Amino acid sequence: MAGPRELPPDEVLVQRLRDGDEETFALVLDSWSGGMLRLAMSFVSTKDSAEEAVQDTWLAVIRGIDGFEGRASLKTWVYRILVNTAKARGTKESRTVPFASLLPEEEGPTVDAERFRAPGEPYAGHWVAGQEPRSWHIPEDHVLRGEVRSVIAEAIDELPPRLRTVITLRDVDGYGSDEVCSLLEISPGNQRVLLHRGRALLRRKLESYVFDAYGVAGGKELA
Repeated sequence: MAGPRELPPDEVLVQRLRDGDEETFALVLDSWSGGMLRLAMSFVSTKDSAEEAVQDTWLAVIRGIDGFEGRASLKTWVYRILVNTAKARGTKESRTVPFASLLPEEEGPTVDAERFRAPGEPYAGHWVAGQEPRSWHIPEDHVLRGEVRSVIAEAIDELPPRLRTVITLRDVDGYGSDEVCSLLEISPGNQRVLLHRGRALLRRKLESYVFDAYGVAGGKELA
């Protein structure tokens, strides 16, 4: 089965889109729509509404591509249109998602308290022996077959929406912290909190899979 086709440089993409090249548009649509849908779902109430926000975004891209000035990458420009579109739709649905502070579903411990030494014990608050985070050793062939990638994708989908958004932008789409702050209109400090929180919850979800599949706890091989 063929993998996804590599996109040409921005200057080529933009010119082809301006020329009405349907094959190029279909290629960009297939490459970016999945990530755009995940991002849109952070601002609206249903998947259907998120899909409509993505569709509206692509219509706006087609109409506005002649005005693209190249001050940011084409993908960032498209994502900014999406965020504005999804936010406007979310406001109409009375579902606005503030990024300024943690929401109730994002609070609570990211690591099981039993993995730390209890108050009154020597070195209280430190890791219990054998419970500290360690490097995982997953057979390469399992990664190549996509088993681990599918587990990671499922774990990301289970994160609270705002944490999922920041994780997706940073760790899946490869945006830098400054770009994420600009896209989501959040402070660097808030972005760091959301990213740390999302990564910690993601690791906790993956540890169970690693233990069940490969017989390791926190990355330590069991006898």
